[in-house]
Amino acid sequence: MTRPILFKHGTIVTMDATVPDLATGDVLVDGDRIAAIAPALPAGDAEIIDATGCIVLPGLVDAHHHAWLGALRRLMPDVDDLFAYIGVVAETLGRHYRPRDMYLSTHLTAIASLDAGITTIVDACHGSRSPDHTDAALDALAASGIRALHMVGPAMDRGASSAHLPGDLERLARTWNGDDSLVRVGLFGQFNLEWWQAARRLDMRILTEFIGDLATLGPEFSEPGILGPHNIFNHCTRLPETTWRRLADAGVNVTVNPRSDALFGFDDDSFAYQRAVDHGLAPALGIDLDTAFGSDMFGEMHALFHQQRAAMRNRRFRGEQDVPAPITVRAVLEAATVNGARAAGLEGITGTLAPGKQADIIMVRTNGAAVFPVTHAVGTIVQAVERADVDTVMVAGRLRKRNGTLLGVDLDRLAADVTASRDHLLAAGGMHVGR
Repeated sequence: MTRPILFKHGTIVTMDATVPDLATGDVLVDGDRIAAIAPALPAGDAEIIDATGCIVLPGLVDAHHHAWLGALRRLMPDVDDLFAYIGVVAETLGRHYRPRDMYLSTHLTAIASLDAGITTIVDACHGSRSPDHTDAALDALAASGIRALHMVGPAMDRGASSAHLPGDLERLARTWNGDDSLVRVGLFGQFNLEWWQAARRLDMRILTEFIGDLATLGPEFSEPGILGPHNIFNHCTRLPETTWRRLADAGVNVTVNPRSDALFGFDDDSFAYQRAVDHGLAPALGIDLDTAFGSDMFGEMHALFHQQRAAMRNRRFRGEQDVPAPITVRAVLEAATVNGARAAGLEGITGTLAPGKQADIIMVRTNGAAVFPVTHAVGTIVQAVERADVDTVMVAGRLRKRNGTLLGVDLDRLAADVTASRDHLLAAGGMHVGR
């Protein structure tokens, strides 16, 4: 049996409506659960983590990330054409992915996420070329120790076969979707109703990327029970009002990717995040692409705050009436924690700090020159803290990062393996990338 762990003398931001924040307080972890949160708790036989001068908060939830692209980091940092992106990551490189490449890319993304304070990731895998590729990705997530919802989807290149889907879902659900599973499986189903129905029979989450310029929600999706809280719709840019009403009436989950949506020009000043809020939905944040960005939810929070304010104030200055209010830093942090957990179907498990919930906890330092003094804890998290300030990361009560260092990770070995994987893919695809 491991000893309890006590985060002591930190600023506690719970993000839980039933548990107040504390200017100074303690969080006790026993096993994989949060046992207590209070201004002061007895240490007993617990291992002490000194949180003095730090903020303790729920682990961040990255609600949309193509983890299989980890080896291709910043390959296309300036891309603004979706189909040019697809041409490279699917037709040129993706078709050469081996299960080993899938493992290494996914593992790198998971490790980088943990390092950045992300304890849960919704892994949007549109590269599930075969059951072996899927198994490699799932094994990579499990080996990292991150909490994950891996969304199995067909590979994007025209030569790929998806004959193993949706039939493979039953095997995957049986293997991975237990009540205590840290890594679970859902379907990246786009608008394939037959696949949706197969996933629903297995009680799986269903992910669909939805860009209004490129797709519509057809009448066949209007039957009762087809749309509901089991659905995750990503992007949701430039959707007509009738579609927003259908999504809201069904209570679906919406995720947005502020940096990626801007990169590709998907969004406009109606702003998908705000449209979701206007219709009573609680959108979550995702990172989307390693080919342009990387595992950094602080960057997404910065982008969401400034994009929403720019869009809403532009509408107001144009003379519109009843323009939505400027976003708050707490709403931004909710999008990066509570809302992401809800989208993944994990709101009863993670997303907030509360006794009885799983201990997905991060602690960030505030002693950096860019951070102190802390006069508003949530404002500091959203506007000042960076991934380099993440000191401690815990998932389900298990420490994955401590004193700023990842635990049990050989970064030199990982770098060598991932670089070799990238070089294989570039060579196989005939790509020569300038340094």
